[in-house]
Amino acid sequence: MRTGIHPTYYPEAVVICSCGNTWTTGATVPEIHTDVCSACHPFFTGEQRIVDTAGQVERFMQRLRSKEEIRARRLAELEARKAAEEAARRARARGDDPEKAKKAVIES
Repeated sequence: MRTGIHPTYYPEAVVICSCGNTWTTGATVPEIHTDVCSACHPFFTGEQRIVDTAGQVERFMQRLRSKEEIRARRLAELEARKAAEEAARRARARGDDPEKAKKAVIES
């Protein structure tokens, strides 16, 4: 091996998980911090849990809520437009002013 090009090897490097679990291993750094390990990962524990270290889950949920609100608002606008068109159609059939009927439905 060439000298001076390899990192220092630590045979007793400590791995620390965010759940508090620790163990030793060999590594090129003396201490390793991790978010998930086999003691707390949902695959190994069998429980559904979301690990949110950077607020990514909350940002996703916020985007999801805003998309649902937009979808609901568009649906309400579509229903209001359909109701106004139906009122205008009925007004035309009666011989009344269809624009007046549309305005009455929109205002109510």
